[in-house]
Amino acid sequence: MNRVGFIVSSLLVALALLSSTLFVVDQRQFGVVYALGQIKEVITEPGLHVKLPPPFQNVSYIDKRLLTLDSTDAEPVLTAEKQRVVIDWYVRWRVTEPSEYIRNVGLDERAGANQLNRVVRNAFQEEINKRTVKDLLSTKREALMADVKAQVLQAVRGAKPWGVDVVDVRITRVDYVAAITESVYRRMEAERKRVANELRSTGAAEGEKIRADADRQREVTIANAYREAQKIKGEGDAEAARVYAESFGRDPQFAQFYRSLDAYKASFNKKSDVMVLDPSSDFFKTMRGSGNGTTAPAKK
Repeated sequence: MNRVGFIVSSLLVALALLSSTLFVVDQRQFGVVYALGQIKEVITEPGLHVKLPPPFQNVSYIDKRLLTLDSTDAEPVLTAEKQRVVIDWYVRWRVTEPSEYIRNVGLDERAGANQLNRVVRNAFQEEINKRTVKDLLSTKREALMADVKAQVLQAVRGAKPWGVDVVDVRITRVDYVAAITESVYRRMEAERKRVANELRSTGAAEGEKIRADADRQREVTIANAYREAQKIKGEGDAEAARVYAESFGRDPQFAQFYRSLDAYKASFNKKSDVMVLDPSSDFFKTMRGSGNGTTAPAKK
């Protein structure tokens, strides 16, 4: 029984030792084998590999994929005209030489990201100090990012190479600091209000001009219509007078009789009208007389 237990224990120990000598390198990683704290081997090919059991050899992994570093610093930067702006940027980078990276940067990706963040921030500050806000917002931004990338590459490939490659450097946002932004918004708002008031004033003046012109045309039209009406009325009155004169000229007694009827009609316009007249007045001559103008005999 003791012999069986010894065999089982031995097998377990052998399996443990065997498992400690085997490790797998993923295709997205570098495998770095250390021997007593020194880099023994860098494995770039994925698969199953063998090493000595700890503590003789250990293995660590470094990501070989393309990594993204986003800016986290909101510290304003001065432009060439001494304007304070805040920028957001990102960097695309990867580890290319694990040995150099471990010796000169650190053991993981975070160490490289921290140092790269400092270098990129300083490069942006230096380049933005040479440019105006207009340059940051125009097509010259591409030249700015190219210059920053060149400075960063020069830093990581210096006397002590980092073993990394910087693929791209990009600015995602350029903005004024909060105090200046508020002032700019207020100035823009005031300018828009000024333009709006100017347009309203122009519209009001144009409206008054149109209304005045319309009133003038109305008065001219009414005056022309009144003149034409008076002309037509005068022509009608003249024609009526001519017809009356021609008709009355043929029979003067009938004309006198017709005018008397008009006078009576105008005098007794309402039933409530009361007139006090002398019967012997010429006003009732037509009523008293016959058709030839003589006084009719009184009836008994």
